[in-house]
Amino acid sequence: MQKNTFHFSSILLFFLSLTIVSNAQEGSWESFVVTKEKGPMLVTLNMDFHFTRPNYKNLVIVGTQTSKCLKNGYPTKDGLTSLYTFSDSIASIINETTKAELAGILTYQCAGYDIFYTKDTLGLRTKLTTFINSKHADSQSYLEIKPDKRWDYFEESLVPKDLANDFFTNHEILTDLVYNGDDLTTPRNVEHWIYFRKEKRKDQFINKIRVLNFKIDSVKYNKGEYTPFELKISRIDKVTPEAITDITNVLKTISKAYYGTYDGWGTKPEIKE
Repeated sequence: MQKNTFHFSSILLFFLSLTIVSNAQEGSWESFVVTKEKGPMLVTLNMDFHFTRPNYKNLVIVGTQTSKCLKNGYPTKDGLTSLYTFSDSIASIINETTKAELAGILTYQCAGYDIFYTKDTLGLRTKLTTFINSKHADSQSYLEIKPDKRWDYFEESLVPKDLANDFFTNHEILTDLVYNGDDLTTPRNVEHWIYFRKEKRKDQFINKIRVLNFKIDSVKYNKGEYTPFELKISRIDKVTPEAITDITNVLKTISKAYYGTYDGWGTKPEIKE
């Protein structure tokens, strides 16, 4: 089945891998999009720390801006390069000063922020401030160091409240749309795929979703498949995280009612001029 979807960008994975490897970090890294006032924010977290974490009681957030970014606020490839060069230098300073873990990365409005938890902070502020003032005096940078022994910032401000099984599946597509310059707010054609074992159930589902103004794009019969009836539907919708979650939840619920299997969605980037 050919889906018109976008997947987590290889270039973003490349830069993230460089950061994680250079900082000697491992873990279950996941990315998702958060709707903010000025546009989408990309959050990348080591989700291992949601379940177990080291006894590091200090939060360190360090960030800087780049002038090379798209209209939705996400950095271009050159912008990402400069942000991750900054991140590598920051990680080296922190790791030379104290034991630390990189817990997350935020990318928002032409800026990147690295989120560390550290064992100690003695001398750290001075070293980081000296580096920023000497190497990045012309950029708007950010530094925050504070106690956070229970990792409240990580858990309450960063970890998604709803970690349903398909949460990161939806956000894999959203992440790639943002990477391509989409701010997610422009309504566009969004396609969905649903599968059925029985033709009767498929027809009942079609009658139901037509009331919701979905268009029937195609109906296929895939001989030999366990669920041979393939249905592709579409509708004009926004694809903000909140909007696409509501839409997919509705379609999954209706699909189950007719013994069908909802199999995801896809769309194309909409780039504002």
